[in-house]
Amino acid sequence: MIKFTKMQGLGNDYVYIDATKEMPANPSKLAQNVSNRHFGIGSDGLILICPSNVADFQMKMYNPDGSEAEMCGNGIRCVGKFVYDKHLTNKTTLTIETLAGIKELELFLKDNQVDRVQVDMGLPIFEATQIPVVSKESPVLNLNLMVEDRDFTFTCVSMGNPHAITVVQDVESFPVEKYGPIIETHHFFPNKVNVEFIEILDRHNIKMRVWERGTGETMACGTGACAVAVAAILNNLTERQVSVHLPGGILQIEWNAKDNHVYLTGQATTVFEGQLIESKE
Repeated sequence: MIKFTKMQGLGNDYVYIDATKEMPANPSKLAQNVSNRHFGIGSDGLILICPSNVADFQMKMYNPDGSEAEMCGNGIRCVGKFVYDKHLTNKTTLTIETLAGIKELELFLKDNQVDRVQVDMGLPIFEATQIPVVSKESPVLNLNLMVEDRDFTFTCVSMGNPHAITVVQDVESFPVEKYGPIIETHHFFPNKVNVEFIEILDRHNIKMRVWERGTGETMACGTGACAVAVAAILNNLTERQVSVHLPGGILQIEWNAKDNHVYLTGQATTVFEGQLIESKE
C-alpha cells in the first residue's frame, strides 16, 4: 500500500506521495494509473516529494501520459503545504529542487497550516534555442503559425518549461480543444509546448485558458500564468503586477523590476487522503 494525498491549486490537481524514504517502482506507469479519472484517483498528474542533496526537498512530477515534466507552479505550492502540514519540516521558507532548477517558497500560515504560498519562479528564458522554439527572434514576440484555418501570433517564453502565448478576442468561447493539441505538437516546438490563450481585460488583469503539454486543458497552470504575465509585459499590454484569471481561480503574478524574477502567489488545498495498491507492471 502507498499512502497518497490529493491536492489542488486552483483546480490544478495532483496526487502527492511522500518518497523521502522510499521511491515507488515505475512512477511513470503509476502516474498513468492514478491520473485516470474513471479507473484511478483522477488528477492532472503525479508528484513525488523526494530527498535532495542541494535543497530542502526534491519535486518529481509526472504527467498523465507518464512523461516527466520540469515544473508546475500550482504543483510546487502544494508541495510546500504537504511538507509543512505533514511535519516534514518546520520551515516557512523552503527550497525545492526541480528539473527547472531550485525554487524558493514562502509559506503563509492560517490556523497553523499552510494557506497560501509564494514561489520565486526565477528568471524567464527568452532564447529560442533554450525554450525551445524554431525562431530567429530573441525574444520571440512574433511567431506566426497557420494552424488549420486560423493564423496565430505567439510570444514564446520558458519558465523552466516551454510556453507559447497568443491573444484572442473571447477566450471563454475560444475552441481550445481544437487548436491546443495541434499547436502543442507542432514541429516548431521540438519538445512540444504548453499553449496559453489569453484575453487582456485591462492593464492589471488577464483572462487565460491553457492547453498543457502531455495533459490537455486544465483549470490552472502556474508556470503558464507566469509566462502569460511576462509575455503581456513584453508586449506592453499590462503592468508588472497582474492578476491572472483562470477557470480554477486567480493567481497573483509579479515580474519584479529589481531582480527580474517572476513571483507567483496563490492558494494550496488538500482535497483528501487515501491508500493505493502500487502497480507492478
